Amino acid sequence: MPPILQSLQQATKMMSRRKVLLLVLACSTLSLLIHQGAQLSWYPKLFPLSCPPLRESPPRPKHTAVAFLKTHKTAGTTVQNILFRFAERHNLTVALPHPSCEHQFCYPRNFSANFVHPATRPPHVLASHLRFDRAELARLMPPGTVYVTILREPAAMFESLFSYYNQYCPAFRRVPNASLEAFLRAPEAYYRAGEHFAMFAHNTLAYDLGGDNERSPRDDAAYLAGLIRQVEEVFSLVMIAEYFDESLVLLRRLLAWDLDDVLYAKLNARAASSRLAAIPAALARAARTWNALDAGLYDHFNATFWRRVARAGRACVEREARELREARERLLRRCFGAEPVLRPAAQIRTKQLQPWQPSRKVDIMGYDLPSGGAGPASEACLKLAMPEVQYSNYLLRKQKRRGGARARPEPALDNPPPRPIRALPRVPQG
Repeated sequence: MPPILQSLQQATKMMSRRKVLLLVLACSTLSLLIHQGAQLSWYPKLFPLSCPPLRESPPRPKHTAVAFLKTHKTAGTTVQNILFRFAERHNLTVALPHPSCEHQFCYPRNFSANFVHPATRPPHVLASHLRFDRAELARLMPPGTVYVTILREPAAMFESLFSYYNQYCPAFRRVPNASLEAFLRAPEAYYRAGEHFAMFAHNTLAYDLGGDNERSPRDDAAYLAGLIRQVEEVFSLVMIAEYFDESLVLLRRLLAWDLDDVLYAKLNARAASSRLAAIPAALARAARTWNALDAGLYDHFNATFWRRVARAGRACVEREARELREARERLLRRCFGAEPVLRPAAQIRTKQLQPWQPSRKVDIMGYDLPSGGAGPASEACLKLAMPEVQYSNYLLRKQKRRGGARARPEPALDNPPPRPIRALPRVPQG
């Protein structure tokens, strides 16, 4: 029996029945207050870890140097938000783009450390869109940085790219009636290699990873094998979007984080009216054939992902993933009401939570705070659902103030990038 209970047992023997009742009542009240306090505090331990802890002695501290290669249309914005919130809670510096690049690191150009805003250097965390360049990232990030990325099944990813970038990618704009089926029936009729933003129409994953998206594994199998080898040399974890919660379990184990650190709200999601409910099998095959390099990358890293799950203990990972989903639902209800739902931007009253819309044909959904919310919990809920552009601008303002860079003029890039893919509304950056 614990010492505290032994002491209580001895004390109660000396008390009258009335005093015992009063003591029980007081303990019950104290227990209720502690429970309520735990529920009201932010980032509480929402659930115990049911899986055995990692066998390390002494336990590793949380890893704080992370570079996330944010690939396109792969749930990367949700991962980015997780990293932004972790960095903010732990007072870490987040690498953010130079204003000339807007909210991406001058994509689609090869990444350069010069694209990083000076007020956000040297960074601990990097999570905005870029085209991978190993040497430049090594020049920017601290030693011991953990590199992670995420891939998505190529047919589903291509449908999302076609919808999202239909007004920006020339190959997509040429297609009559914006028909994905028509494009995949004869992609060479619409696609022009080397055209601005052509990478959104062909092997986008390979391009984001720094590869040559015009290479075909059917003609050059060695190139795909070499690209896979390069990715494996750098990235400690390749997550899989279709198994997002399991990926987050592996991520938190890799970084020695708590499951609480990877709670999330789904961001940058399209409305049901803006996407295909199901991709027909013939269309999926055509998409994978056209994006054969991406398909090869995905198939390889999907297989390695499950081998990694097996090493961690599949039952354990699935149990943690289930606990993560349950805790996430509790968190969403706490933040956004008893029945939290994704809403069209026009229905979101909180301006800081209104997601950017790529075109009139695509509706991007988001969450809204209940009216009357205030205080630390509401601030944390706001960050949980804050879209990429608003959060990036907020962090830049905050880090400029912290670094005393408020009054300095923005340095100009020697070679300004082309206009970014998104004509974004500019938010004052303080």
